[in-house]
Amino acid sequence: MSMEDYEKALKLGQKKYREQASSGNYPYLPVLDDLLAQTDIETRTKLGTIDIPLDLIVGTSTEGRTTAFASNFMPLLEEKSEFATKWSQLVDALIEEGQRDPVIAYEFLGRYYIVEGNKRVSVSKYLGSVSVYGTVTRLVPKRSDDPEIKLYYEYLEFYEVSKINYVWFSREGSYRRLMSILDNCTNTPWTQDEQALFRSSWLAFNREFSALGGGQLACTPADAMLIYIELFDYASLLEDTPATIRNNMTKIWDEFVLVNKDESVALLMVPNEETPKKSIFSKLLPSSPEHLRVAFIHNKTAETSAWTYGHELGRAHLDQVFGDTIETCCIDNIEPGDAYDAIEQAIANGYNVIFTTTPEFVNDSLKSAIAHPEIRVLNCSLNIPHRYIRTYYGRMYEAKFLSGVMAGALTRNNKIGYIADYPIYGMTANINAFALGAKMVNPDAKVYLEWSTLKDSDPYEKFRKEDIVIISDKEMINPSSHSREFGLYAEKNNVKTNLAMPIWHWGVFYERIIRSILNGAWKLDDETDDLQALNYWWGMSAGVIDLIDSDKIPAGLEQLMNILKASICNNTFVPFTGPLYNQEQELMCEAQQIMEPEDVIVMDWLVDNVVGTIPTLDELVKDARKVAVHYGIAPDA
Repeated sequence: MSMEDYEKALKLGQKKYREQASSGNYPYLPVLDDLLAQTDIETRTKLGTIDIPLDLIVGTSTEGRTTAFASNFMPLLEEKSEFATKWSQLVDALIEEGQRDPVIAYEFLGRYYIVEGNKRVSVSKYLGSVSVYGTVTRLVPKRSDDPEIKLYYEYLEFYEVSKINYVWFSREGSYRRLMSILDNCTNTPWTQDEQALFRSSWLAFNREFSALGGGQLACTPADAMLIYIELFDYASLLEDTPATIRNNMTKIWDEFVLVNKDESVALLMVPNEETPKKSIFSKLLPSSPEHLRVAFIHNKTAETSAWTYGHELGRAHLDQVFGDTIETCCIDNIEPGDAYDAIEQAIANGYNVIFTTTPEFVNDSLKSAIAHPEIRVLNCSLNIPHRYIRTYYGRMYEAKFLSGVMAGALTRNNKIGYIADYPIYGMTANINAFALGAKMVNPDAKVYLEWSTLKDSDPYEKFRKEDIVIISDKEMINPSSHSREFGLYAEKNNVKTNLAMPIWHWGVFYERIIRSILNGAWKLDDETDDLQALNYWWGMSAGVIDLIDSDKIPAGLEQLMNILKASICNNTFVPFTGPLYNQEQELMCEAQQIMEPEDVIVMDWLVDNVVGTIPTLDELVKDARKVAVHYGIAPDA
């Protein structure tokens, strides 16, 4: 009989009890009955007898035995108790014979609560077992907008196909990302071989993750594994040695740290105008500025894409401003799966600053940046917290707000059309800012929202049926197209009259970034006491975003636009100032309060004068769905 083991386990339990109590936390096992008292259960499903991961067994079903255990399932009752005797006997039995009878448990929100077999679980945890087998009933709560419940329903989809119950993510969309990486986005059940292969990969990763102290991080092991296989490939977990896996983890450890970290992204809202002070030695021994070779990696070509065309204008601006001081090149028409090779080729050719101009290239950008820490890699995206690259975007919502003001003043029937493309970070801010601008000058104005990336949808036909004349469309004209469907325009009798054009001055942005590298200010941006990813999110005040008006605009309206533009540039007026209400008339921002930039980026709701919705993933065309599932705000289908 192992009474010595009980004494050791008792000390572990008492230590955990003291830690929880001193922190003001409940020191005993959580009780499922208490949780269910506040939850509506939709279904109860018997899962049969399955392996239950011990680290996901967190509590007991009823309060009868809860005070016998600390919150880590280690015992709390004294050594002379009958409980201690039975616990000790169970240690010997499990070591000699293994687990004979299954425990009985409920599964709720991915965690397990024991009905019968609390001591068996306690001893198994003490002995360092990975799992116990048990007869499980799943309790499924009703769907709601609660992020935890939404994530749980995503887990249920994954479980239905894989029958894997030991992988738990902390962020929505992660299960779909995992299935996408595994090329298994169908409803086809996994084979036993596929399950065994995944478990081997999971164990290989978890072993090294735990050894490096992963248990101390805020992210789950699944969160970290997803990051790892996105950067180093799923097969590598089986093909690489443990030393290689650990070395790779060390390279990207900051990525794990940033998961679920408050303020994981540092938004640089204005350019850093500070010039680093030179030491006396640098003054006496001046060094020649670094020779920069700058490569732009594009998804499409300037001839076929207005977006690529805009960035190419930015590259031409660099050539004009810096002349022979720097060299630039463009590598275009690159598919997302080929971006890593394109970046690596640019680095091999001597380019030391890399701009990748689409969010679809962010993972490949990150892989190259990790492999080449001496190379400066920037990706054009928003709200993507990667420490090893910098991201950049523009506050287009400022120009959209002004465009909305113009539309609200010019509409004759209080109806305005708005065509958006991808439901990704920043897009909802553009839509809402436009609608708020229209509402400022015309309280009765309604903005009819349509999406160009929906399946079988014709926004223009819908606008014609609604007698909508004033329309906000794409920001840039495609150079190979003769269409006038860009910016803000009026359409009457099939004749389009352009009124205003929100524009990206990418040349201004790229010039400021290159100057910051040449004068050393680039390093100042990174001087922070906290671990954060850096995102340049500049707006009209930096000259990166602007709105060009037509000469057809009335003089009084033009004067108002200039006043508002100046106020936005000097930060005396912010479009997202409360009170702000969503479509359900819920107050989203108090009166006189200014929304935090981080909240503006991730807003997944529409203001009250928008008619339309944010599409679900299943409503999008294939290419748009790929972008939205990784970088978007599209709700679950």
